[in-house]
This record gives sequence, C-alpha cells and structure tokens, in this order.
Amino acid sequence: MISNQGLEDDMDKLPIVDLHDAAEDVGNLLSAVYDGPTFGNNNQEDFLVVSGVLRLSTKYLIDSLRTKALAHLSKAWPTSLKEWDAREDLARTHETDLTNASHLYPHPIAVINLAREVDAPSLLPAAFYDLSRYSFSHIFEPTEEDQTYRPLPPAPSTLSNADLERLCLGKEASQHAITSLITAMGSSQNVRSTQLTASHSRRVSHTAVCVSAAACRKDFSELVALATQHYLFDRERGCYDPLYVAEELGQLKSAEFSECKACARSLEAWAAREREKMWKSIPIWFRLDHSGDTSPRLC
Repeated sequence: MISNQGLEDDMDKLPIVDLHDAAEDVGNLLSAVYDGPTFGNNNQEDFLVVSGVLRLSTKYLIDSLRTKALAHLSKAWPTSLKEWDAREDLARTHETDLTNASHLYPHPIAVINLAREVDAPSLLPAAFYDLSRYSFSHIFEPTEEDQTYRPLPPAPSTLSNADLERLCLGKEASQHAITSLITAMGSSQNVRSTQLTASHSRRVSHTAVCVSAAACRKDFSELVALATQHYLFDRERGCYDPLYVAEELGQLKSAEFSECKACARSLEAWAAREREKMWKSIPIWFRLDHSGDTSPRLC
C-alpha cells in the first residue's frame, strides 16, 4: 500500500510503502527478485528462507518465483515414490552423521500449514505421510528423551481441526496397511508355490522357478512371524512407516544368499509392487482426494 498522507508518511518527499510482512521474508524476497533465488538443501534453515519467498511471491503474484520455490520444496516433499526414496536416503545419511543434532527436514506440520496458506496441495501427501510416522505422543507432547524427538515448529504449531482429522484417519489407514502387508506376504507366496509344485526339487535355483516348495513355505511362514513380532507387537523401528516396512520385507529373503533365488526375487518384486500401490493410496488415506482438495495424484 502506497501512502502519501503528509510529512509523517513521507521520507525525503518519497512515497512510503507499508508492508505488513515479516522483515526477514521481505529481505529474502527482494534478494530472490534482484539476485535470483539461491536455495539450499531443503533443511530446516533453508525452509525458513524458501517458505518466506513462497509466501510473499504468492501474495504479490510473482509467478516465476513461486514456481521455483515450489519446485525446490517438492524435492523434499515429492509426488513420486522414486523422489521420496531419494529424499529418505538423504535423511538417513544426515542422521548417521553424529555431528548433526537435529532432523534434516523441517517439521511436517510447518509444511502442511504452509501448503494450506499458499494453496500448494502437491506438498500435502508427502507431508502428511511424514507426520504420520510419529506416534501421537511424539507429535503433540515431544520430549527430549525420545529417540525421534523433534520440537514443535514455530507458531502456528498445530494443525487445523480438518487436517487433524485427516491425520488421524490416514494414520489409522497406514497401520492397517502394515498389518495387511505382513499377512499378504505369506499368502501370496503360498499361492505361487502351489502353482509350481510340479517343478520342485531340492537344488539351488538359478532360474525363475521355485525349487523347494516346502522349504520356501516354511521360510515365509517364519518371516511372517518375525515381521509380526517386530512391527506389530514390539513396535520397533519403522512400525508406523508402511513404505519402510515393505522395503524391509522385500529384503528378508536375499536373492544373493537364498537357496531359492526365484522366490527371493519374487518377494522383492512383490514388495516393490506393494510400495507403489501404497504410495498411490496416500492421498486416499489422508482424505486429500476430495472435500475441496485439489492434490494431484501421486505417481
């Protein structure tokens, strides 16, 4: 808003522009406009810069900057499973470095609230999924003693009532997905083994045919029991993360060391298919595909 209401609003007879925005956001926006955007690695500090640029470029209709800021954030909050896996690899590398005392990426609540503020629904599925991987106590009552501790983001540090409902429904759906995944791991293999009984013999397989039906059924039964104990009863690492669980299940019967390479590869392929299906289900789990949401389908 340009003001010209007397000497008190003038400075050296020049009109004053009153901006009701955070000074840091305005500074980052002006730097991006005049010098070009220089975004970082999507860590928490970088998010403060990019979110300010995105917020103000949306407000002041600077479409080119908005597009660049969204493209940058999408690397950390992607719409494809391949990009999500790349994001997770970076996060794991960061966490294994003992010099890093905090999480790599910003708190997903901050990302969800930003996406709502600037109408960027493409960021929502990954952000909701990331948030759902924490227990409710870790989300809303974090303590420094928790291994997964991360403090709540700056205000607003809570979700809207509608998004809180989406989180609860999606978190429940993701837990059902893990249970169904573990159950399906055994049943799908038993069906495959039954179909290939005629070609079974006790020898190491180098082909696409299972060579030991009884042994493979026993192996898969034991793997199902192990996964049930680990993820459902003991609530160990990854118990809230179906994509992680599926990846781990696919590697339980390694083709490199397994006597039946055909079934090991079959398990890996099955896990990859299940991960793709789950990834595409995330908008449905969190009710992001209706009720006025325009989130794109995940690919």
